[in-house]
Formats: sequence, C-alpha cells, structure tokens
Amino acid sequence: MSVKRTTVYFEKPGKEHTEETLKIALEAAKERGIDTVIISSTTGWTALKALDVFKGSGLKLVFVTHQTGYRAPGVQLMPEEARRRLEEAGAVVVTCTDVLTGSVDVGISRQRPPREAPLEARLPWIVPPVSTIIAHTLRLFSQGVKVCVEIAMMAADVGAVPVDRPVVAVAGSHAGSDTAMVITPASSNRIRDLKVHEILAKPL
Repeated sequence: MSVKRTTVYFEKPGKEHTEETLKIALEAAKERGIDTVIISSTTGWTALKALDVFKGSGLKLVFVTHQTGYRAPGVQLMPEEARRRLEEAGAVVVTCTDVLTGSVDVGISRQRPPREAPLEARLPWIVPPVSTIIAHTLRLFSQGVKVCVEIAMMAADVGAVPVDRPVVAVAGSHAGSDTAMVITPASSNRIRDLKVHEILAKPL
C-alpha cells in the first residue's frame, strides 16, 4: 500500500512564504487528524501571523523561541508584549535551551577561551559536538528542516507536545516561515525516538 502526498517547494527561502506555509500546515493538520502545531518564532512576528491563520481551527498552537542569551547575554529576543498576546490567545510559548545550537557542548566548541587563559588542560574549542554535526546534517535539506526537528525536541523537553503521536512543525530560514513537516517529537535525550514523517513544504 502506498500514500501519495504533495510537497510544496519554494524557489527561494524567505519570510514572504510565511502565510502560505502556515496555511499548508493548517491544511495538513486537518487532513491527518493532528491536533498540535509547533511553530518557531524569534521575535513574535511569525507567531502573531499564525494566530490569524489558525483562528477558529481548534488546534493547539505551541510557539518555540530562542533561548535567552542566544545572541547576547541575558537578552530574550521575543518581546514580553508579544509573549503576552500569544498566551492571552491560548497559545503555549516555550523558551528553553536550543538543543542543537545552544547547549553546553556547542558553547564549548564555539566559545574560545580568553587569550590569557593557560594552555594546559584546555579543551580544544574546534572539536564539533554531536549536536553540531546533527544540525549541519539537517541543514543539507534546509535551515527550516533543522529548526523543525530542533523545536520538536525543545517542546517535548518541557512537556508542551505529545511524544506518542505526530504534530506539524513549522520553521523558516532565519525570518518568517518557509518549511513545514510532520514529526513525532521526542525529548532531546531520546533523539533516536523522533520520527520525521513528511516534508510538507521547504525551499529548493
């Protein structure tokens, strides 16, 4: 038995595909009987767009932000006002460690020690951790594919999404959305339990 599905390919990545990608995610969730959609949002722009697209759908929306300190120490990129509006609309907002691009092993590999630090017993900062290798492998498909897998684990780590059935994940290439996938999430410490079922949309 086989199943024939349609994948939408955008000629170029970009935030101009956000509304179409969200509508693809909505349609896919309805067709497959999926009740949860997780969406990556850095500043809240995509998340607030999603509130309009998914209004009245009855679907559970989970928005995943970057961890605090992702770009600058102590700074959260999603404004409190945006978070408040999302939560007032009934959505769940998840902020936790970016499991593929922001954990301790990534910090060790990226963050060079000060020049005055002694050389002895120092770990080499150039060693790529497993999470970085996984992230770069997923980026062979697209940036959004990497982020969809990452937010599925982040949301699972805080118990915001089920790990026993599929969800639709939506992400983009640094701004907006251009990628949508069907994924069964798993917590980051059980990554091999995560299943990528379908790519609904992505840039070429």
